[in-house]
Amino acid sequence: MFAFDEFGPLTIRPHLGAGWTRKSHPDRLPANYHKLHGVRQFHGCYSVGDDTLWGVVRRKKSAANTLAALKSIRATRPDGAPIYIILDNLSAHRGKAIRTWAARNKVELCFTPTHSSWANPIEAHFGPLRTFVIAGSNHPNHPDTGSSPARLSAMAQR
Repeated sequence: MFAFDEFGPLTIRPHLGAGWTRKSHPDRLPANYHKLHGVRQFHGCYSVGDDTLWGVVRRKKSAANTLAALKSIRATRPDGAPIYIILDNLSAHRGKAIRTWAARNKVELCFTPTHSSWANPIEAHFGPLRTFVIAGSNHPNHPDTGSSPARLSAMAQR
């Protein structure tokens, strides 16, 4: 069983976080009125049985990016056995191309009910991603931000 979801938006700006320093008046965060670097989305995949998280940072949520992530999940089971993928019912997850591909590749798409994203097991990993990787960070660009989820998944595998 696998799970898929998007996490974001990821922006280039400092994020507040907890630290071991003395409590005092916090430094002000710079304003971020103009998103000069744009925003990104982390497309996360999670293997429930192996307890493995992986993903890629993309420019936007789209059916093409969702299909690419689902194909990466299918590639983890090259034996052709049927697999089940839990995902929310975002319109980008329910397109005809995705449903056709899933039917041809023995992939059962299990959509969570509306307003029930908590039922997706990958959501439990987005909290630590926000707390331990994004909070307290000040990434200079999106490629550096994109390496952060990879560091988290490597840390979680230890």
